[in-house]
Amino acid sequence: MRKIHIIGLAALSFMAVSCADTVPAGQWKALEQPLNFYIANDLGRNGYYDQKPIAETMGRMAETIDIEFVVAAGDVHHFEGVQSVSDPLWMTNYELIYTHPDLMMPWYAVCGNHEYRSNTQACVDYSQVSARWHMPSRYYSFVKEEDGTTVRIVMLDTTPVIDKYREETDKYADASKSDYNVQLEWLDSTLSAASEDWVIVVGHHPVYAFTDKDECERTDMQQRVNSVLLRHDNVDMYVCGHLHTFQHIRKEGCGIDYVVNSSGSLSRDVEPTDGTVFCSSESGWSLVTVSADTLRLHMLDKNGKILHTVTRTK
Repeated sequence: MRKIHIIGLAALSFMAVSCADTVPAGQWKALEQPLNFYIANDLGRNGYYDQKPIAETMGRMAETIDIEFVVAAGDVHHFEGVQSVSDPLWMTNYELIYTHPDLMMPWYAVCGNHEYRSNTQACVDYSQVSARWHMPSRYYSFVKEEDGTTVRIVMLDTTPVIDKYREETDKYADASKSDYNVQLEWLDSTLSAASEDWVIVVGHHPVYAFTDKDECERTDMQQRVNSVLLRHDNVDMYVCGHLHTFQHIRKEGCGIDYVVNSSGSLSRDVEPTDGTVFCSSESGWSLVTVSADTLRLHMLDKNGKILHTVTRTK
């Protein structure tokens, strides 16, 4: 009887902490705009670390705010990607984690470097299996409209853009099979034709960021992807994952906000670097809210508390 009593007290204590950390739904509702969506990445830990708590908070927020879709910016599957559309990781990393009814919405995905460790085509083909998984190709673009406000989201396949992955054919077999110049030409053409109110480019790897990963990842992205972005004055944000940290970087003389979205499961340490406006080692995800005159990206911790907001206005 004593043992049961102690466990009961522990449970009550946990509930008290959880309730104290919970953000009131009214605070979330105040963030809502005509068009709202999530950005989440670096998720797949079979529900461990912060993945399940974050998934639950994403669902609770979606009960309050009208979330239209989720942008999944790579590494949904740690560590070795998926072998097929029937790989059990689809269940343990995704389907059985994001189970809240209000998360049964379109998830627009791209591959990260971990998906490239296995069968990347399975990530595309899973679109024919899951009603909510949308990945028509390895890179693509889509437009959303609400109340006359439009946003174009350009989804990039960044792993093949980086020589490091192309050269490690034993680990990233699919990376060298793609001609990144074709993708960059497509990106240039897509941005040239984009006439939407807001344009967000999404990839897995950062252009600018603090990281202890190989510098070549960033320099390849700067020389290849960013050189295309800078040709166009309609790009509002470049958003990525990969580093398991939150970072907001603005470079002097550049009109693009560079955003690193933290891991939805396991985060890492971070410190300021050149151009840092904000950084945090918290795990979490981002809420993007869009109106005719304002675009906001809210960085959220695992409890749904706002850590920082990137704001762009017209």
